[in-house]
Amino acid sequence: MNNLLLKLYVVFQDLKNREDGQDLVEYALTVAMIGFSAVSGMQTLAQGLSDALTNISTTLAGNL
Repeated sequence: MNNLLLKLYVVFQDLKNREDGQDLVEYALTVAMIGFSAVSGMQTLAQGLSDALTNISTTLAGNL
């Protein structure tokens, strides 16, 4: 019985100390952060372009 418990303990310690899936999680978090930054940057860029084009059209309409 003690031998079985010792084997189970060794197996659980091995599973606990593994780092196989850690790289995948880090890559997924990096991709998610890049995606979030890109979306927020695009929203800011789109708003800036919209404001610039509105100003141009207002200026052209006022001068014509």
